[in-house]
Amino acid sequence: MSRRARWIVVAVLAGFSSVYALATPYGVLLAAPMFAMQLPYVLRLSRPARLLPAQAVIAYAATAWLDVPVGLLGFLGGSLLLTRLWPLAIPVAVSAAIIDRESFDSTISMILISLIIYGLTRLIEQVDEVQATRRALAAAAVSEERLRIAAQLNDGLGRALAGITQGLSAKDPSRESIAEVVGTARLALAEARSAASDYRATSLAPEITTARAMLSAAGVPVEVQIGHTEPLGPPGALLATVLRESVTQVVRHGGATFCAIETRVLAHQVRLRVTNDGVPNAGEELLGNLPARLAEAGGTLTTSLSPQGHHVVEAVLPQLAEESATLYDEEHAYALSISLLTAILVGFSAKALLQAPSGLLIPGLVLLGAIIFMHLSLFRGRHTLGLLVMAALLYAPIPLFGRAWLGIAGFLAGPLLLTFPWTLGLYLVAGVMASVAVIGFLLGLPTPVVVNYTVSTLVTGLVIYSLSSLAQVVKELREAKEELARTAVVEERLRAARDLHDLLGHSLAAILLKCELARRLDAPRARVELAEALEMAERAKADLRAVSGGQLELELAAEAESARSVLTAAGIEVALSLGHEALASDAETVLSAVLREAVTNVLRHSSARHCAIATVTEGKGIRLRVRNDGVASVNGRPGSAGVGNLTTRLETLGGRLATSHGEGRFELTAWAPYEVAAVGSR
Repeated sequence: MSRRARWIVVAVLAGFSSVYALATPYGVLLAAPMFAMQLPYVLRLSRPARLLPAQAVIAYAATAWLDVPVGLLGFLGGSLLLTRLWPLAIPVAVSAAIIDRESFDSTISMILISLIIYGLTRLIEQVDEVQATRRALAAAAVSEERLRIAAQLNDGLGRALAGITQGLSAKDPSRESIAEVVGTARLALAEARSAASDYRATSLAPEITTARAMLSAAGVPVEVQIGHTEPLGPPGALLATVLRESVTQVVRHGGATFCAIETRVLAHQVRLRVTNDGVPNAGEELLGNLPARLAEAGGTLTTSLSPQGHHVVEAVLPQLAEESATLYDEEHAYALSISLLTAILVGFSAKALLQAPSGLLIPGLVLLGAIIFMHLSLFRGRHTLGLLVMAALLYAPIPLFGRAWLGIAGFLAGPLLLTFPWTLGLYLVAGVMASVAVIGFLLGLPTPVVVNYTVSTLVTGLVIYSLSSLAQVVKELREAKEELARTAVVEERLRAARDLHDLLGHSLAAILLKCELARRLDAPRARVELAEALEMAERAKADLRAVSGGQLELELAAEAESARSVLTAAGIEVALSLGHEALASDAETVLSAVLREAVTNVLRHSSARHCAIATVTEGKGIRLRVRNDGVASVNGRPGSAGVGNLTTRLETLGGRLATSHGEGRFELTAWAPYEVAAVGSR
């Protein structure tokens, strides 16, 4: 966008230069160096003060001895306005008026050129500034979010872990103190899960990832079309629940050959639509109390059958208004553009009125006022009907006003470039220029004058186009910058939710299991379990620091031994076989998190008696497999946040995750490459 903006300004400068290049036989020799010396100021390559004297010498020499219009001094005035010597632009304008004291037409041109050069350059600077601060704003937003997350978690979970560590550090803890640690660990685990749910609730993306993984594991082809922007805030939690329940129904009933998930935003409403061909009926009873919950939130939840006989679940919720923010860059760019456009339209109108017959000044003033009003009212949007009216106001008065009205034909060229695609717009502008040339010859104007009017039509159109389009560029960049910051914050919240669920949640669950076991054992064996629980509590502190934005590295071998210890403590027979080679720390950390989540699922969702954990080299990566028995029903369980988390983690490495079940067994397999080229987020 920045390059596009610069080309626009260069085109405008070239247009102005061409007008003066055609003004006299020596015009090219004068306009070319003026154009070349203007580029460093406009393009911000540099703004050397030493060029100003050279510009002044060329401009004044040309106007004094070569009969070049004083409008050429506008290049000097524009350069001065862009430097600390900007007050000198005033005496330059005064000198132009003195030289051009007979008509003041060229003096108006000089002032307009100075303002155009200044305004377009400032708009380019805003484009550069907004573009340069995009990533800085995103980084600042992430840092602020990390501080907020850290403060929130340290206040609750940090104190809980400190209490757990203190209770487990006692030389000979009593059953009462162990019971107190158990209670603290249970509350901390609930708080961690609640916090993870809250961080996930602002976004629908994790649930979409989970849904995709569930459907793929069930052999159901899935198509996803995302048309909303994150974060969704509270509506995201409700829509995530609707999506989870809908996909669970698809997997539970079986028989589906496809499932489509679509989100979009229409009329300030967020819509979620889930379509499949497997659920046997379209009754809302399948979704429990969700219709009532959405109704309370001001939305609707409906189920229906499509004309093709497919089951459709559609949820609609009002989109919460974003926090108001002062779009200073956009509004300042708009104000600068509208001010300059007004000045330019008034200036060119004044030039036309100076040439109009004295008896037509009032009608001309009224007509030009109407044209200027239409321009400003259509500044942020062009309409064909408005263009037709403007064209009538520009062409119809020509027989009455003559050549005076011919100079404002460029007022139509700019809107044409803004309204239509660039190629079509150029053809239409060429048509306007051709009409100006034809009318000029019909009016009996000399060829040089006709050429001047024709080129000026293009230049005026480019100026109007550039002012409007540059303001739009600033707006688009501003929106992109804010979207990048919002996306970065959402990603940070989702990262925190993943780490809370996969890392800290597992550690707290393991501590709770060890302490519960210690309460039922004799003193010697209880001390062994409590010592292991204390080690887990120290690891949990590191997990908490990772959730708050710190870097965490896990070792797969150590996690495998910890998994064996936790599962054994739960009375599950463990078969552990590690056959992998050394791998990158990023891949090892992610696979360790996968193992933690798999072990947590074994403990929470099965009555397993046996569990096998194995790693093997497969291709250019490592495959981790966790298999357990004691699974009563997989289809009946709603989608797990952990599955989506693990899928996301592995995808950032170029890895993959799969699950399978049958005959009371459940198997989770994860593959990750040994060498990781780049990692997105943990």
